[in-house]
Amino acid sequence: MNSLINTSLPVNSNLPILPQSVVGHEGVEYALARNGKDMQLVLLGNLGDARLQVFEGEYRSNDDTTLLLAPLTAVNAAALRAQLPWLQPRLLGLQTSAGMGDRLGLATPGHIRAVRQTDGAVAPILAQQSMREMTRTGRTPQQVLDDATWGVFQENWQAGYGADADHLKNPSDVDTCLEAGFTFFTIDPGEHVDNRAEAAGAGELHELAAKLPTEMCLQANGLLGQNLKIERVTIDLNEYTLLKAMVKYGRAVWHVAMMYEHLKTQSAGRPFELEVSVDETAQPTSHAEHAYIASELRRLGVEWVSLAPRFVGEFEKGVDYIGDVAAFEADIAGHAAVARHFGGYKLSLHSGSDKFSIYPAAMRQTRGRVHLKTAGTSYLEALRTVAMLDTQLFSEIYAFARSRYETDRASYHVSAKLERAPRPDQVSDWSSLLDQFDAREILHVTFGSVLRETTPGGSSVFAERLFHLLRSQPEAYARNLEKHFVRHLSPFMQAS
Repeated sequence: MNSLINTSLPVNSNLPILPQSVVGHEGVEYALARNGKDMQLVLLGNLGDARLQVFEGEYRSNDDTTLLLAPLTAVNAAALRAQLPWLQPRLLGLQTSAGMGDRLGLATPGHIRAVRQTDGAVAPILAQQSMREMTRTGRTPQQVLDDATWGVFQENWQAGYGADADHLKNPSDVDTCLEAGFTFFTIDPGEHVDNRAEAAGAGELHELAAKLPTEMCLQANGLLGQNLKIERVTIDLNEYTLLKAMVKYGRAVWHVAMMYEHLKTQSAGRPFELEVSVDETAQPTSHAEHAYIASELRRLGVEWVSLAPRFVGEFEKGVDYIGDVAAFEADIAGHAAVARHFGGYKLSLHSGSDKFSIYPAAMRQTRGRVHLKTAGTSYLEALRTVAMLDTQLFSEIYAFARSRYETDRASYHVSAKLERAPRPDQVSDWSSLLDQFDAREILHVTFGSVLRETTPGGSSVFAERLFHLLRSQPEAYARNLEKHFVRHLSPFMQAS
């Protein structure tokens, strides 16, 4: 059979194949070709091979060979995953791992190039997006997974990756993501956390605890009076401490258990991994509260691979950790001890992008059982690429983002101030704007508005130009992502 790299088929003489994508498997060659900003799938196989017939596209044949030129559709992505097993997301278990959210669907090649430099030390989640982000970007879970598939295929990444359906709040979202093929499910019970517990006295705590589901009552958990000595951490579950934990997290734990049972039922035996996220709360999760959550999840039969507490300090979007790094290390050391005591699951750093000052401590104290979760930082690197290539477009996006910031910040934990961010007429180096704290957060939280903004006639204001530029200059975006994520991942390559 001919080769996609050097085929004698006349129809293929000038096919712009991406060499790194070419792979042979069981007698069929697969590759991607790029013509300007457009990509297409290319297959080469023996005439009449049934495996080629499941793809939709244009077939061209000579005496004994068939060449298929196919669009990057959902049907073709599914067919490709079925034929190349390494394109299917898998479970990552307790490996040190990193989630790399991709709001534009174009970041996976750059992510993979950074992951390759960890020499297998960090396992990647390459499809990751929350339902809130999908709503704001106009994408579906299937599109998120398919975009990751094409990126994995392009870079010929065969070492495995995960797919995280992030911050799920209800069973219907679980069903949609399960059907799309996700393998990792982050349950966010934040709406069920009762922050009244922080200021409540003993009497009010008793009253609030009495309103919990019967299965979550004081008698059911059996924790009252326990004194846990876990490594260097001592946890005294006296009545006040336990009632506070129950009131704050009891309904949240109950919701996670409900979501887990639904996921088990709907998955019909298909393996999956669960992450529990309680990071989006007003106050940090104490070590005693963590112990309560873990003990109750275990009692209710929930199996989970990672948990995201609310650590001390501030985890704002797209910027470094705000707080005392030594205090963070002491805090995560206690949480890591609790995690080891209750089964050895990973601790997850949510809103984890750009928190460079605490990565060594997180790796050290968890002994590598840690998951880093990033999302918007890849979008910011896309904007950095735009700033390098089209300052006019970037300046328009920045001016618009400033106009949207006060509205869009409502659903995010950020402290940027418009008056501290440079005005457009003050900027001389647009690329450096991505390194200014306030401008960075302003650009981060307004991504949905930027991508959805249209003219009165319904035409895209920014998105079409943004995508055209990034698709026309994919290597520029990939280089920026690679550099940025190497910096993220390097601290997780070994405990220090």
